[in-house]
Amino acid sequence: MTDDLETFVARAGGFLRADSVHNTVPLTVVEMLRATGREVYGPGAVLLGWWTSPSGDIEGTFLHTRGYPLLLSAMPEPAARDLTGVIAETEREVIGVNGTNALAATFAEEWRHRTGETATVRMRQRLYRLDKLTLPEPLPPGSGRFASSDDIDTLVTMSKAFEDDTGEQVGANPQLVGDRIGYQGYGLWENAGALVSFAGRTRVVADMARVGPVFTPREHRRHGYASAATALISQAALDAGAGNVVLFTDLANPTSNSIYQQLGYRPVSDVVQLAFVKEGDRGN
Repeated sequence: MTDDLETFVARAGGFLRADSVHNTVPLTVVEMLRATGREVYGPGAVLLGWWTSPSGDIEGTFLHTRGYPLLLSAMPEPAARDLTGVIAETEREVIGVNGTNALAATFAEEWRHRTGETATVRMRQRLYRLDKLTLPEPLPPGSGRFASSDDIDTLVTMSKAFEDDTGEQVGANPQLVGDRIGYQGYGLWENAGALVSFAGRTRVVADMARVGPVFTPREHRRHGYASAATALISQAALDAGAGNVVLFTDLANPTSNSIYQQLGYRPVSDVVQLAFVKEGDRGN
């Protein structure tokens, strides 16, 4: 384990880059932290690690940011079980785990034995990869543009609204929003002088970029604005050199899953987010 980004990249970067689509989150989070500083979430907030097989090959990684679920890459199930003990010894607060169904369940079961905390399903997600971008026809009223520094306050406010609406944390603070604006990472859709939808994207890392978050305020929904903003930022990712453009959807939201498929995104795999519940919190 380490909290040093460069040590992690030197040791585990090759493993992650070998499958940049499935490893989209650790790759892009590490690049964001390298650009903004590892203290952007607070001192000691980020912990990283890798698992080495008896043959000496790295076969798994994890990433934990305080306040977020523990993120597991692909790894052998014995590694997921071993990791519970390693994490428990750090005495870090772990609110949940994010990974494939099998790995998340393996970690959660061992975590229950060690801590007494049980797991509940918080969200089931599907990873999509862009095949060929298909623009919405017809485009909704209005026009698209990329965000500038003048939009930071508005985007922070809208990002907080996204968090309130979905329960997902997206880093709704001026530093992280400003960093994304710096590499043309927000596509905005405006109509009649109002910002009606936005879509974000990560940096291009290992030939891959990830779209998200995508948000339309309730009063502007059902007009096709999110589709237009997503198409705009997806094309921007392609123009920035991404050979693979990916995104995650909530499987409980059939509307978003349908919209992204209409734009040309195709299913890749499913993951699950489990939330840990302390004994005294059951039923609350």
